[in-house]
Amino acid sequence: MNRKVDEYMEKQKSPQKEICLKLRRFVFQALPNVEEEMKWGVPTYDKGKYYIVALKDHVNFGISLKGLSKEEQKLLKGSGRTMKHVEFRSVEEIEEKKVAELLKLAIKE
Repeated sequence: MNRKVDEYMEKQKSPQKEICLKLRRFVFQALPNVEEEMKWGVPTYDKGKYYIVALKDHVNFGISLKGLSKEEQKLLKGSGRTMKHVEFRSVEEIEEKKVAELLKLAIKE
């Protein structure tokens, strides 16, 4: 775990803080040796394949589109050319199985 990421998550307001922490925990459970760093001002994982960003009323969990089929890309929101995301507005919305499936999408590349 990265100290700068710790600081980023600690300064978030509720419920974004709890959402970020839960997503982070699931990332490390699914990918125990994943590299975590601050990039683009937000926590990123596996050299930027994934990111977590706290916004005003939700948290985005972003995923690289590299290697994803059109069908897989439809699971994600956003208009990015290289990354898209899933939005979480509450801790209750986060399912470990869903996050693990999202992580597997970018791993296969």
